Amino acid sequence: MVRSSLERAGRLPVDPWALADDDNLFDAGLSSHASVAVLVDLEESAQVEFPDHLLRRSTFSTIATIRDALDHVAALVPASDELAKGVAR
Repeated sequence: MVRSSLERAGRLPVDPWALADDDNLFDAGLSSHASVAVLVDLEESAQVEFPDHLLRRSTFSTIATIRDALDHVAALVPASDELAKGVAR
């Protein structure tokens, strides 16, 4: 889901599928504006909302940190919401 969102909304000059989980996305060309677009895309795709404490540059610095944030958000969602529970996988 993270790479798909980066592909749709990240406007990266490189293929997000070619990046390692720990590659710095900002070094790879992700702009602050594009990181917001990725955030919105993830929220719409997963039907979740990122809490304010995760709205930081560091949250969107790597694929791994985005995935960790999605895991955190999914843990906040009631167990009945299966879509959100599986977002980061």
